[in-house]
Amino acid sequence: MIDALERDLGLSEAQVVARLANEERAAAAETALTAQLGASFGGAWLSDDASKLMVATTDANAAPAIEAKGAQPVLVKRTLADLNAVVQQLDRAPRRATAGATLWYVDVKTNTVSVQAPTVQAADALVAAAGVDRSLVTVSATAEQPMTYIDIVGGMPFYIGSSRCSVGFSVTRGSTPGFVTAGHCGRAGARTTNPTGTFQGSSFPGNDYAWVAAPGNNPTPYVRGSGGSLVTVRGSTQASVGASICRSGSTTGWRCGIIQQHGATVRYPQGTVTGLTRTSACAQPGDSGGSFISGSQAQGVTSGGSGNCSIGGTTYHQPVNEILSVYGLTLRTG
Repeated sequence: MIDALERDLGLSEAQVVARLANEERAAAAETALTAQLGASFGGAWLSDDASKLMVATTDANAAPAIEAKGAQPVLVKRTLADLNAVVQQLDRAPRRATAGATLWYVDVKTNTVSVQAPTVQAADALVAAAGVDRSLVTVSATAEQPMTYIDIVGGMPFYIGSSRCSVGFSVTRGSTPGFVTAGHCGRAGARTTNPTGTFQGSSFPGNDYAWVAAPGNNPTPYVRGSGGSLVTVRGSTQASVGASICRSGSTTGWRCGIIQQHGATVRYPQGTVTGLTRTSACAQPGDSGGSFISGSQAQGVTSGGSGNCSIGGTTYHQPVNEILSVYGLTLRTG
């Protein structure tokens, strides 16, 4: 992980070690402050060098509590709940309105909801159709064209007929071993090979998650890292916006970037998916379903994105904790 972060973020080894330590502390502080601030919580993010956790609140009196956790308070007009409600309002817009947009998400740094489309006019059309207060939204044109990462070619690590996807994380349900992956990789009942298994549940679009029961296989607490090394999964605490993150996939291997937003809504050609995390880690077809991990904490499974690992790109993952909760799964940790 250190080698990959040095390569992809342009950092020294000492900077990577310091960053990972800061990010671990920030994740714990954000979890505590989210509960402590309650309705006044406006979101959190790390500074560019990850040395400081910024915590937004609508309550000026909350500053001492934030500072007590080693974070920097930021006074904002809107709570995170307010902004999430705007995203949900956009999610409910008529399909004809969402068809012209690319993605929308809460931008905690600006305390607004960002709506992006190939043209500003298309973004504005979604905002108008959803009946959203324009003062809560920023619109912009984007060259991103998110697509799912199914690749109909041979390869590893697991197959659905002639299609290839990537294992996310090892899980168990009771005594049954298996793994989580992307929902667009297969529907419930679909058979997999290498490892052999069966999709027990799958959701796409709307969500992009699935789990595969794979009896007879050995679930391990590992993610394949740089050069085939093994990275141990020790939990699934969600990392903060601005934290470093790495992903592992069967096409491009181990790639790293930064968490840009949580709770993004993305419109793929197959339909809209909500609740995704947006990152600057690159990916390519065949990486779908693969692991996203920050430090030792599982974050999610690769959904889709734009760009590639030659020119760079943006990739989205479905948070793993939602998958575990929906299907009653236990993450395999070391």
